[in-house]
Amino acid sequence: MDKEDARFQKLEQLHERRKQVVRLHLRGTAVMEIAALTGLSYPTVRKAIDLFVAGGWSAVKPAARGRSAGDGRLLSAQQEASVRRTICDKRPEQLKMEFALWTRGAVMQFVEREFGVRLSIRATGEYLRRWGFTPQKPIKRAYEQRPEAVKQWLDQQYPAIERRAKAEGGEIHWGDETALVNTDVRGRSYAPRGKTPVTMAVGGTREKLSMISTVTNQGRANWMIIDGAFNHERLIEFLQALVREGKRRRKKVFLILDNLGVHHCKPVKAWLAEHRLHIEAFFLPSYSPELNPDERLNADLKQAIGAKVPVRTKAKLRAAADEHMQFIAANRERVRAYFQDPIVKYAA
Repeated sequence: MDKEDARFQKLEQLHERRKQVVRLHLRGTAVMEIAALTGLSYPTVRKAIDLFVAGGWSAVKPAARGRSAGDGRLLSAQQEASVRRTICDKRPEQLKMEFALWTRGAVMQFVEREFGVRLSIRATGEYLRRWGFTPQKPIKRAYEQRPEAVKQWLDQQYPAIERRAKAEGGEIHWGDETALVNTDVRGRSYAPRGKTPVTMAVGGTREKLSMISTVTNQGRANWMIIDGAFNHERLIEFLQALVREGKRRRKKVFLILDNLGVHHCKPVKAWLAEHRLHIEAFFLPSYSPELNPDERLNADLKQAIGAKVPVRTKAKLRAAADEHMQFIAANRERVRAYFQDPIVKYAA
């Protein structure tokens, strides 16, 4: 009779066969006779008996086959945790590495430098996959941005503004300026596979307008389109309109702006000081436009204008901008949705 090969038996099946061997052994059956009765090889029978003698019935249960989790890895659990933490908390250039992003090559270099372990590209990718890391398009952030200032804004400054606005019955407005041009074509266009669609440049003069706007997390939007340069006079004109609306609604305006020079000029500071009972201005950390929800309105507007047939005159550009801004202002849910972007959800 052909002998069974225990190596190819399922663990449950092998366990039952070992128990059968032990029961026969306890009845006084000889090893060779057990082998003949069960069809198992002598070494398999002998091992089952030896396991029982050494550790009882629990020792007869076969252990899981294959390498246990972690076997064969070149990095220890502590080293893996250190690498994961570093990728999350630091950029390669902060560690004086010649990489701008955490590519597999950057991770390989870091591991070899820190732990003296040389990984292959494939092994590095396998570690990253196991950790749940995926290649992603990074958010662009200015090199001049100070992370500690951003943290202070998120943890201390903005919560304090929010508390004051609530206590004083005020309303927080997020403001920003943007430029509108008639040559800005945006969006995606369907085309046959392999044939990139072509847009035609607008003939004639390149027309440009400026716009200043604010949004609130309650879905309000205010705007003013400017023909010509944006300066402190135009800014004060817009601030006056905000104050008039605030008085009508009995709401003090808490205005958050970026650090554009005109926001800090003497005439604007003087005007704000004179009207501080009705409006106060606060400023985002430098080089941190991504923290401003009003940036989403600007993107919304430019996407809408750029997806249409390019306009050839300034009047048509202004009409197109006004039309979409009126649409935005009438759809408060759309404005509130700007605040659901994970980066600015702190302001929702």
